[in-house]
Amino acid sequence: MSNLSSRLSELIGKPVHQIDTPALVIDLDAMKRNLGRMAEFAKKHHIRWRPHAKLHKSVLLAKMQLKAGAVGVCVQKTSEAEIMVAGGVHNVYISNEVIAPAKLARVAALTQAVAPHQGQIAMAVDSLEGVTRLAQAMTEARIGGRSPATVIDVFVELDVGQGRCGVEPGMALSLAMEIRKHPALRFVGLQAYHGKAQHLRSAQERRVAIASAVDAVVATRQLLEAQGLRAGLVTGSGTGSLVLEAASGVYGELQAGSFMFMDADYAQNERDPAQPQFEHALFVKTQVISVHSGHAVCDAGHKSHAIDSGLPKVHAFDEKSQLEYFNGGDEHGILRPSEGNTRLPGLGQMLWLVPGHCDPTVNLHDAMIGVKGGLRQGTVERIIAVDARGAMT
Repeated sequence: MSNLSSRLSELIGKPVHQIDTPALVIDLDAMKRNLGRMAEFAKKHHIRWRPHAKLHKSVLLAKMQLKAGAVGVCVQKTSEAEIMVAGGVHNVYISNEVIAPAKLARVAALTQAVAPHQGQIAMAVDSLEGVTRLAQAMTEARIGGRSPATVIDVFVELDVGQGRCGVEPGMALSLAMEIRKHPALRFVGLQAYHGKAQHLRSAQERRVAIASAVDAVVATRQLLEAQGLRAGLVTGSGTGSLVLEAASGVYGELQAGSFMFMDADYAQNERDPAQPQFEHALFVKTQVISVHSGHAVCDAGHKSHAIDSGLPKVHAFDEKSQLEYFNGGDEHGILRPSEGNTRLPGLGQMLWLVPGHCDPTVNLHDAMIGVKGGLRQGTVERIIAVDARGAMT
């Protein structure tokens, strides 16, 4: 056990005010409510859910999601998949393209690792070369491995508006046909994730964006079916748009992950009335270390939270925070009164920040401190390792 792990484990059973700062803290009660609401939503709409483990990078939390009804988890990196499988999560979808032969050999090895557990590995492709390389890696693994019958599930990724990976609908047919030529590959459906739609602020903007994505999926399915190919499962969606994909009649699986923690950026979205009421559950605990006439300084700078989706918000236990957080550099945050307020926090006062973006914030920490009973009067229940921290290959 590392010194950090040993020190954090000593917090178990201690009151929340004894957590040193800065620290990444999970409100376990809020997180479990979020998890329950997602499970209930999926069940009500008769849709599978496969949350993104790249959010929390934790085997423990992945298993919690599986216990709640998730069919598996998504990851973006081969190393994330390896860590999940090593931890006992045996149904993993790498919802990303993997091209490097060395990585593909690792992916192929994972298919053999999960086989004894009746698990399954899946991966996305968006090029003929990608299909060929994956087939070669699987063939080599079959020759050298002990499980020659293993196959990998393959999704053809469509570009439905993200403008990143994925092919146009017309190209999906050739990829699906190529996949079917290889015994070790199994074409199982379409990856149709619209990342940009997740952060469109108005519900109407998101409806328009997802309607366009659904049209692209339908057009692709028609092309496949015209050639006698079963289109299979359509997987995608995120926390910002999950109600739309679930209601589409086209998507069969939701990949939303951020609902578990809910960051400050998602909180800026206009909520669709049909969406479950998810709560903030991930916080950076910080302490005021300096006070001046017009501002205060806390000990949580950019090394404790990601800023790609904006600076964190100071959590308010009432309706509106009386403080705003400003850039103070790597190790410091500047706190100023919000509009209409004049009061500053006192020296040593503990505050809670809601990160702008959960995923990269988690990746900055070795562990998350799970608190039960609320942030004011709660106690530390468990320490949750960020198992896949830095897993980027």
